[in-house]
Amino acid sequence: MTQIRTFLLIAWLMVAFLLWQEWGKEKTAAAQPAPAIPTATQGGGAAAAVPQVATGGASSSQAAAPATAARAPVVRLRNDVLSLDLNGRDLVRAELLAYPQTTAAGSPPVVLFDTDPSRYFTAEAIWRAADGSELALRPDGDDRDITLADGAAAVQARFVAQDANGVQLQRTVTLARGSYAVRVQDALINTGAAAWTGDIERRLERIPPVVKTGFTNPESFSLSGAAWYSPEDKYKKRKYPKFIEDGPLNQTVTGGWIGLSQHYFLAAWVPQKDQPALFTLGQRGPLYYVAARGPQVTLAPGQRFESDATLWVGPKLADKLDATAPGLGLAMDYGIFTVLSKPIHWLLTQLHKLTHNWGWAIVLLVVLIKALLYPLSAAQYKSMAKMRKFQPRIEQLKERYGDDKQKFQMAMLDLYKKEKINPAGGCLPVLVQMPVFLALYYVLLEAVELRQAPWIMGWVNDLTARDPYFILPILNAAVMFLTQRMTPMVGMDPMQKKMMQLMPLVMAVMFAFFPAGLVLYWVTNGTLGMLQQWWNTKRFAEEPAK
Repeated sequence: MTQIRTFLLIAWLMVAFLLWQEWGKEKTAAAQPAPAIPTATQGGGAAAAVPQVATGGASSSQAAAPATAARAPVVRLRNDVLSLDLNGRDLVRAELLAYPQTTAAGSPPVVLFDTDPSRYFTAEAIWRAADGSELALRPDGDDRDITLADGAAAVQARFVAQDANGVQLQRTVTLARGSYAVRVQDALINTGAAAWTGDIERRLERIPPVVKTGFTNPESFSLSGAAWYSPEDKYKKRKYPKFIEDGPLNQTVTGGWIGLSQHYFLAAWVPQKDQPALFTLGQRGPLYYVAARGPQVTLAPGQRFESDATLWVGPKLADKLDATAPGLGLAMDYGIFTVLSKPIHWLLTQLHKLTHNWGWAIVLLVVLIKALLYPLSAAQYKSMAKMRKFQPRIEQLKERYGDDKQKFQMAMLDLYKKEKINPAGGCLPVLVQMPVFLALYYVLLEAVELRQAPWIMGWVNDLTARDPYFILPILNAAVMFLTQRMTPMVGMDPMQKKMMQLMPLVMAVMFAFFPAGLVLYWVTNGTLGMLQQWWNTKRFAEEPAK
């Protein structure tokens, strides 16, 4: 098999894999009975441990129902990268100040949370008593616009709630400089004369975004749906249409997280790691939600309980996600290519530190991969040179056996065996690069650092979008054509040769709609491969066998 023949295999494998990723879905187990809300086993702060109690409080169906508590005034909380609108109970708007929606000058920032009915997306953290009544939070003070001060490390907003029986809730929302991790600290204090039982539900709820499908559209392969993590089962996910169809979640987890993911961005609740919570997901009309409910606590008069959680609101930044919670970095969903995509992403990041340009970092990545695979490439070109040497004898066998293809194939295999020719030697390096190619595809898909990143201004202004002038796909076709001319097409009939000659055009059309960064990788890889082939062809050149 020649190197050119493998391009057809690569095209088929790539299309088949991407279509499989798009339409091949796994089914989860059948529905299970909903377990009880987990109870707290110890308290926070100076008070004694909160005693365990029997299951109570609002049911799961109540949790999914529309909230009836009156909304408090909205407070705007801002650091240098994030602007949040919150009322204590809900986070109703989040603007990512460092991420414009488009590359146009003056483009507004990406909005993650929003109450607009067409793109509704909110985060909630609600304490309810056993009778279903909610502790209604209100701002503690008159300041409605709280901005990070120059030189300050963090900025805070405080909210309070007090019920008629003397139970007080104090909530502090903290936003550190340069951080997308919102810390939400709750303190419950029973100042009344009777015991109080209740639990907290942390929930993310949204109307799913409309995503254009198609295997050339990277966004259609990024997870649009729920993800969750537990120390026992690790990372799990479910797309929006499957929330109900694939059965309930209903899993009690300690030390995990829940999230709603979209292309490049993530919202995720991380409950306190030593407090259990019941993970659920579901649908309420056009709204889809994922929730972590618990712990349930009972406070005797005079007791205090604390619960601390983190809400990630922002881009999928691998290093910061990993530092926020165990397993949160897995929200950068590389699928089955995680084992390759994670080191490729890391290596690209290191190369970017040298080049300060993601396009040139991709070029350097190819150089390193080609250098690593050079021993395989050298063996490939040596095998091709040997096949070129015996091409006249193969043509002679073809003439001898005429239309008897079976005898011709047997005679050719005998020749390969006698002369120690490995016909698959030309395939191996290209097939080894196929997983790397797909792994890089997922890096371009998930790495928000490459979003809107330019290579050469005025030409490729966004490596995650297609080449606007189709120059890279045309260059790729030219490289394929020249490589094809240098490659012996041993044992091919005229029809096969014509198919191979059409491959540069076929690949050019297909690559015209792929992200420019991916095509840049393939053009660079093909160019270096062509130069290596030219050099090694001269190096291993032999006279044709008689």
